Amino acid sequence: MRQLIIVTRLEDWPLDLPGVEKLTAREYLTQPAWSALRSARVYNLCRSYRYQTNGYYVSLLAAARGHKPLPAINTIQDFKSRSVVRLALAELGRLVEQSLKPLHSNEFVLSIYFGRNLARRHDRLSRALFGLFPAPLLKAEFIRLDEGWALRRLAPMAWSDIPETHRDFVVEAAQSYFAGYRPKRRTRRASRFDLALLVNPAEAAPPSDERALRRFERAGEEVGFSVERLEPQDIGRLAEFDGLLIRETTSVNHHTFQFARRAQAEGLEVIDDPDSILKCTNKVYLAELLQRHQIAAPKTLLVHRDNVAEIEQKLGFPVVLKQPDSAFSVGVVKVASAAELETTLPGLLKHSELIVAQAFVPTAFDWRVGIIDGRPLYVCRYHMARGHWQIIHHQGENTRQGNADAVPVADAPEAVVKAAVRAAALIGKGLYGVDLKEIDGKIMVIEINDNPSIDSGVEDGILKDGLYRQIMQVMFDRVTARKLGGGGLGHADA
Repeated sequence: MRQLIIVTRLEDWPLDLPGVEKLTAREYLTQPAWSALRSARVYNLCRSYRYQTNGYYVSLLAAARGHKPLPAINTIQDFKSRSVVRLALAELGRLVEQSLKPLHSNEFVLSIYFGRNLARRHDRLSRALFGLFPAPLLKAEFIRLDEGWALRRLAPMAWSDIPETHRDFVVEAAQSYFAGYRPKRRTRRASRFDLALLVNPAEAAPPSDERALRRFERAGEEVGFSVERLEPQDIGRLAEFDGLLIRETTSVNHHTFQFARRAQAEGLEVIDDPDSILKCTNKVYLAELLQRHQIAAPKTLLVHRDNVAEIEQKLGFPVVLKQPDSAFSVGVVKVASAAELETTLPGLLKHSELIVAQAFVPTAFDWRVGIIDGRPLYVCRYHMARGHWQIIHHQGENTRQGNADAVPVADAPEAVVKAAVRAAALIGKGLYGVDLKEIDGKIMVIEINDNPSIDSGVEDGILKDGLYRQIMQVMFDRVTARKLGGGGLGHADA
């Protein structure tokens, strides 16, 4: 993919960087060759982004041409909004105070060059601001008030605004930034689109292990993507990609949801999409959804402070209590008596006005059917941890997990697969893992998970590399349809 630096005048960016082309805004806006170019990253370094100036139109038309502008037009609009800037400071308040606390002056200007600052102690704040307002060169002006530091102004900056003493660092930051988009590999076929793979190396129990992540990367390149891993601090880079595949445990009040929303707003194809995250990560929503569509599930009661007495009456004991945002068996407890219920329930209701109570349905294992694009992808049996009623047994910082084995979709009970497909269709067309129990031939849906676990040697036990290829092919087909209107495949522009 070609990388273009757009400037008002050529002398506005005196650097020549390998693999990066430089041209004026007038050339980019008026010459037909640039309008016809199918794939490009556009770094807009024009002197002004004011409405209807050349700088404004560079980002606007880059988006219309299917190029990837930085800053995007919505970022340019955000610069003008005082309320958006105030919200940014509120979101980063603690980080701002940590970064600027050692300063003795009451005013400070933070220069951000491709997400970096000359002083290492300001690097986290620089990357965070770049993540919220992705633009190549930024200047943040802070002022100290009685209640703490305030962000007075945030604006893009031109090369001429950069102090002479900073320019060697800017060259280094720019070279590092552009090189990061061109990882060298010994064998790599030409790709038409770029896919971001969101991972978090700090996550204790990620949904995919390292071997599975490498298989995702390899499969993505086989179908036609250039795949690059992003980490939580890289949200500002999303506009540079055509698709986002999240391989980190998702939650609504979490950066994974922010990634999904930002990616969707930027026009990327996203798995998991924010709507799926919103629905699947809330057990209250799922319970109501399954009941409304008459999909068999364990007997369920939505519990609030005024109907606690109904739990024993309607469900009996033992009963399973679930926090709305529980995941991987965390936030799920089994109570065996009224006395135990009395001590357990207040803690759960302290965090949520509603929780889910379900009749306890013991089984030796749970079925999971992986589904993408409305069709079954894989089937697994997850066996309960030894001596425990859940698949995962959490004991303080230690966990024990039951065995798991994959089953060919054609060999799995037809009723299990059909029930899973029907349940997943209520959420969308993304990648889901539907958990079910089978008792005396009766199938019950337990929950629908977005971002299901896909680990090497487990979920891919039957399809092997084919599992990853099928997921990546769905992503590639969707990106192609969005970018090219479903047209035929071809080669990327050089």
